[in-house]
Amino acid sequence: MNRKNILTYILAFLLLIGLYGIILFLNRQGIVNRYSLTVLRMVAINIILATSLNITVGNLGQITLGHAGFMSIGAYSAALFAKSAIVPGMAGYILSLFFGGFVAFIFGIIIGLPALRLKGDYLAIVTLAFGEIIRVLIEYFNFTGGAQGLSGIPMMKSFDIIYVIMIICVTLMYSVMTSRHGRAVLSIREDEIASEASGINVTFYKTFAFSLSAFFAGLAGAIYAQNIGVIDAKIFDYNKSFDILVMVVLGGMGSFTGSIISATVLTIIPEILRSFASYRMVIYSLVLIVMMMFRPVGLLGRKEFSLHKVFDIITSSDKRKFLRAKGDEHE
Repeated sequence: MNRKNILTYILAFLLLIGLYGIILFLNRQGIVNRYSLTVLRMVAINIILATSLNITVGNLGQITLGHAGFMSIGAYSAALFAKSAIVPGMAGYILSLFFGGFVAFIFGIIIGLPALRLKGDYLAIVTLAFGEIIRVLIEYFNFTGGAQGLSGIPMMKSFDIIYVIMIICVTLMYSVMTSRHGRAVLSIREDEIASEASGINVTFYKTFAFSLSAFFAGLAGAIYAQNIGVIDAKIFDYNKSFDILVMVVLGGMGSFTGSIISATVLTIIPEILRSFASYRMVIYSLVLIVMMMFRPVGLLGRKEFSLHKVFDIITSSDKRKFLRAKGDEHE
């Protein structure tokens, strides 16, 4: 690891700590109240959802409309695990997140193996149907609370914990997608036939990306369930899947940084516009339409905001100044 990489990681870590410190300071000053922290917790959950869907839609290049289905599986699995009180306290909370993510991961493999043989609109329709089937099944069975929903879920509303989990999740997803396995997934997006001819196991890597995306969607659902304490299958309908997909498209398909920015903006804007209740959705829709008209590839396209580039700009600027100064000395 070279010096530039070390400095980049240190600076990124300091920025994350600084952001948390600012929020903590504003909270103590009363500027960030309990309602604001509630919105910030939803921002963190939506960031995990958007970046996880970005793996399938952006990195793999497959459009799926059933992401809310995986979220619901994780939410109900974690909620039932937490209600059983097998492991109490913080350890139980962490285990419930892994359990919710693991169950969603298994469903991701089961659904992904046959569904990923399809492409484009066909895959989108199949995953949309999967999400609706999951919702109907949740409402059918009694142990999930049926149509009444599931209540009495042990709550965890600590912004500190959710913030740390969000950072860990995004870091893991980004690390995997920039690794050797991630590059294999990207090659499938660019040219599936050429990838297979190069010796890449296309079926394995497509299922790997799809199930990894499902795991983190389930984990986000688990956080969501224990954040609000009451869940209903209607929350996880196709509209929720579309909302998550809009975050990915708006940020730029393939850009984790773009997904983070768009998830933050699209979570906060509806809350800001609540005072304009009658026109809130109209204004929200117009913002999206204008964005897609003038920036159809999304905020960042497939690019990432990189601190490496910042260092390069600074160092190149310093080099130019140094060379200019040397030239003046010679003159």
